[in-house]
Amino acid sequence: MRFDLHHLLFGGAAPGAPLADAGMAVARVSAGLMMAFGHGLGKLPPSPGFVGFVEGLGFPSPLLFAWMAALAEAAGGLLLAAGLFTRAAAAAILGAMAVAAFVAHGGDPVFATSGPSKELPLLYGAVMLAFLLAGCGRYGVDALFRRD
Repeated sequence: MRFDLHHLLFGGAAPGAPLADAGMAVARVSAGLMMAFGHGLGKLPPSPGFVGFVEGLGFPSPLLFAWMAALAEAAGGLLLAAGLFTRAAAAAILGAMAVAAFVAHGGDPVFATSGPSKELPLLYGAVMLAFLLAGCGRYGVDALFRRD
């Protein structure tokens, strides 16, 4: 591997290069585990309070939608971290984050120094969009099933 200052400042790993895939793996595992443990697993099974919150958002069948959101964040986060069904997991989380940003936090600012904002669901959504488009990369379970 060639290293020089110009490459450090202006270069980058080509898509599919080991360093690019390692970076994707770090981002995928980090985002997946943070989503699962920070936001999803605590919602399983959906508490009456969470179901009531979902009902207050105007969703029909609030129990079903509460389960869908919790599973998207918990199971989707774990699947994303493993790199298994990466695109499907990212799509499910992206859907949950779209609802969080534009429905649950619809009236909140994008950025706030205190109080609720759209920032976190939009950030998670952007990360999920990247994995929806790129897949798991070289270092994930999906790569074991890939036909090249």
